[in-house]
Amino acid sequence: MCGRFANDSETNELIEEFVAAGNDYRDWIPQYSIAPTEIVPIVRERRSSSSGEVTRGIEPAVWDFKPPFLTKPGRPNFNARIETVATNGLWKSAFAGGRCIVPMRGYYEWTGDKGDKQPHFIHGPGAILAAAGISTARKVTTDEGTDEWVVSTAIITREARDASGELHDRMPVFLVPDVYDEWLNPHKLESEGERDHLLALLDSVSAEVAATITSYEVDRRVNNSRTIDEHDPTLIEPVAS
Repeated sequence: MCGRFANDSETNELIEEFVAAGNDYRDWIPQYSIAPTEIVPIVRERRSSSSGEVTRGIEPAVWDFKPPFLTKPGRPNFNARIETVATNGLWKSAFAGGRCIVPMRGYYEWTGDKGDKQPHFIHGPGAILAAAGISTARKVTTDEGTDEWVVSTAIITREARDASGELHDRMPVFLVPDVYDEWLNPHKLESEGERDHLLALLDSVSAEVAATITSYEVDRRVNNSRTIDEHDPTLIEPVAS
């Protein structure tokens, strides 16, 4: 986990859930199959350099974490392990000052042998799960020759303690609303104590959410992300066992 997920919430629903400012990411269309390197909505807070005001917004981000120093092409970086997110050179700067939330309805895992994989949809009791994420931004040159900032993200994962424990050994780190403010605070963590506190918080609240997670089997057409209609809501409907 997590290699594919679904987010069927409209922008206004995300704004309401996370108490974000308006006029956010209006191009977002609910999607029932999201794969690495696709653009997803994230929730993050930014502090104005001039006024110091902090604004929370829903923004588009590429689900493939690419900090400015990562210049060579390679496999997508879409999951960051909680065990190393605060210390690994790829992730630690974003954990210290680029924390975000990746909303989702649920995610997919598979069981069975190669060529005979059965997909499962893993979800919570409500319409939105808040996965802890990290984000970064880099300047890229467009085909038109102009420079623009591109935000990218990764989802933090942990040892599975939910329904996925029978399906996969990892799961996303999910948050509860009470910790949204602390997690999204753009304050940059400076001390080891601050980092350890936040890691302990993630471990505690994600274990709490894990107890509410369940799963069911879905249609095997989910297996091929290239051929399915990613906007088809029946992708997450349960199939008869």
